[in-house]
Amino acid sequence: MAIATATHAEVGEVRVLREQVKAIQGVLRGNMEGLTQADCMVQPQPGGNCLNWVVGHLACTWDKVLPVVGQKPVLGNETLQRYDRGSAELHEAGEALPLEMLLNACDEAAKRMEEGLASLTEERLDEPAPFSPRKRADETVRSLLSLVMFHQAYHVGQSGLLRRIAGKEGKIK
Repeated sequence: MAIATATHAEVGEVRVLREQVKAIQGVLRGNMEGLTQADCMVQPQPGGNCLNWVVGHLACTWDKVLPVVGQKPVLGNETLQRYDRGSAELHEAGEALPLEMLLNACDEAAKRMEEGLASLTEERLDEPAPFSPRKRADETVRSLLSLVMFHQAYHVGQSGLLRRIAGKEGKIK
């Protein structure tokens, strides 16, 4: 009996990456349940960014990596510039995008990310990444996607803490 060999990355790590996207988005949506725009502007003390910034930063990061998997960004750099890495803390409600807009962008980005990941091959994963947040000359699509999943999960974890700082009960028990 011949054993079929996998010619597509979906069999292994891409399946894991797709599951991570689902988990990240599921936890984000759970943590955001019942929160208002005002709740998401509460500032952690003694410093750090509010939940609106964190959600916008998640959307911004997805938008930057979507082209790596052959997908179009959802809102684009110009719209999400305020939420980019290294941007100043967000304190003024007038500077913040509407929470529902950011959450919908994350939903759509996660959908596009899953679709894009499904089409990846081993060869594509081994290609040099078009950018490297770590400034690594040897960054591949594979290593970049691994870093992005960690990054997104890290910030989604923050969303649970910021939910509690806003005075709401935690969603993950």
